[in-house]
Amino acid sequence: MVGIVLIYDGAIFYSRWSQTREGQREEARLQAEQARKTLEMMGSDALRITSFYASPGEIPRGGHANLCYGVNGAKQVRLDPPEAAVWPSQTRCVQVTPHADTTYKLTAEDAGGHAVSQTFRLKVTR
Repeated sequence: MVGIVLIYDGAIFYSRWSQTREGQREEARLQAEQARKTLEMMGSDALRITSFYASPGEIPRGGHANLCYGVNGAKQVRLDPPEAAVWPSQTRCVQVTPHADTTYKLTAEDAGGHAVSQTFRLKVTR
C-alpha cells in the first residue's frame, strides 16, 4: 500500500514539475520571439535614422518646438544648424526656437565612417 502511495505521489510531483518546466520553456520561447521582433523592428545594427520630426510642425514667430530624432547603429550624430547637443539615441527631443522657416539636417555616422542624413523643414508663421 505504501508503495502505491509513493508511486502516486511521485507521479503527481513529476506531472507538476513537468508542466512547470514546459511553461518555463514556453515563456522563454515567447521572450526570445519578442526580442527577435524588437531587434528586427530596430533594424539590428544597421545604420539608419528611425525618426526625425518636429512637434508641432509649424510654430508662431518666437515660439518653440521639440525637434525629435531616433537613430540606430550610430556612433555620432550631428544637427545642422546646431541648436542643441545631440548624441545617438533611439528617441530624443531637443527644444528649438527658430525665428524664420528653418531646414534642419540630421546626420548619423557609424564606426566605419558610413553616414546617413535626413532633413526636416520647420515652418515659422508671422
